[in-house]
Amino acid sequence: MAEPVEEPSNRPSDPWGRIKNLKSKRNGSNTWQVVAGSAVLGLVVATGAVLAAGPWDNGQRKAERQLAAAADRTGGVHHGRTLPGAPEPAPSAAAVLGALDTAHARSAPQDPAGLRTALAPLIGAPELGTETAASVIDTATGKQLYGRGATTPMTPASTVKIATTVAALSALGPDHRIATTVRLSEDARTLTLVGGGDPTLSQAALTSLAASSAKALAEDGKEPVRLTYDTSRYTGPARHPIGKNPNIAPVTALMVDEGRLDDTDRGPATRTDDPAGDAARAFAGELEKAGVEVTGAPREARAPGKARTVATHHSAPLSALVERTLTNSDNDIAEALARQTAIAKGESADFAGARRAVTAELNKLRVPTAGARLADGSGLDRKGRVTPALLTTLLARAADPERPGLRPVLTGLPVAGFNGTLSSRYRDDTGATGLIRAKTGTLSGVNALAGTVVDPQGRLLAFAFLAAGSTAPSAAESALDALAAALAGPGG
Repeated sequence: MAEPVEEPSNRPSDPWGRIKNLKSKRNGSNTWQVVAGSAVLGLVVATGAVLAAGPWDNGQRKAERQLAAAADRTGGVHHGRTLPGAPEPAPSAAAVLGALDTAHARSAPQDPAGLRTALAPLIGAPELGTETAASVIDTATGKQLYGRGATTPMTPASTVKIATTVAALSALGPDHRIATTVRLSEDARTLTLVGGGDPTLSQAALTSLAASSAKALAEDGKEPVRLTYDTSRYTGPARHPIGKNPNIAPVTALMVDEGRLDDTDRGPATRTDDPAGDAARAFAGELEKAGVEVTGAPREARAPGKARTVATHHSAPLSALVERTLTNSDNDIAEALARQTAIAKGESADFAGARRAVTAELNKLRVPTAGARLADGSGLDRKGRVTPALLTTLLARAADPERPGLRPVLTGLPVAGFNGTLSSRYRDDTGATGLIRAKTGTLSGVNALAGTVVDPQGRLLAFAFLAAGSTAPSAAESALDALAAALAGPGG
């Protein structure tokens, strides 16, 4: 039986957009400016609105925060009222911002030896299972501050989304948008809905496409039309190697709302077996509402060679898609980004082509891909392998002030105790709430955490902790959280 990923998919309100382009410096305490500081971003989330679903294990909900409760949060212990069943208020600003104050009286590891001392009793925690590998680097210098099996290939689970999103941004750029189009045949008798690979296509987008199509048809006379739909942009099997699974829809170039059959926008859900056909039938309904007579049922076919485009819908910019992918571990978008990378690199738009394209783009970025096998874009495939060093190097590339186009990878990482897949974690006495940004990863027996933290010296550190053989997911997550918190120093 295929094993689903643990994290939910959610639609963030993108509170990072206004700060994602802040630049960093390469020296001393100013490196935290790369991501505007984990703490500041944590406060933006707290005041902004999304304390959504917590992590998942084997498709089961472990925690979910009500969006209505999130709207009531303002980030301080004594601010706002408490709703029944809502999460506890976040720590007040002084505690969250402490790590950014380099004059703050705190001791912390000053060198690799100090880090080894701090992490030694934590990295061997039995809760992490039978095998653990780790890498911690200074993003400004690229120097490895701590390593334990840093070049050992491990199952990454959803932390592989860091590789997927870096490759997509590098190949396509942060402003790229995925287009869904409608094309009209030369005789004006056939409309074709052409999928571009946007899994976030919505019913509202179909309504808009139908209105534009109706207007074009009116100019050619109001004759009945046939409707076809074109999914040829993607090739190969649509079903993910794990098989039918509530964590991901069939991977096709045409779908609406990730093929969900309910009104959810995150987490596991019953998915349609025919997302492209469903999208076409929904579009036919919108055409009828717009006054277009559609004859027969929609059928799959490529748009005629001389057909002209009469309507276009563009997705959100790639930067926003990347942030949503990482913040909420969105499997459908991750697989779409891998295929978009394949198309950009001239590879086949299937799982194999995406693997080749993403690997090639990472090699172009001069990251250590030895031993890596990027089996898919989402991390659902247990055959995937990456090394901790690969993940930390990717995070360092995203922090490089010479590569501003990769910054959404950092701004999209969940904030500890505040949003996305870390919303329900770091709510204990670690003191690390708001200080850590990291991508989670969980499959049965696999737990991972990779992200960034600002240490008390002001250095932006990138870390990756990959563990295998654990039998208690919650305990393993807590052990990973303790490792990341230790990088922030005592009390954080």
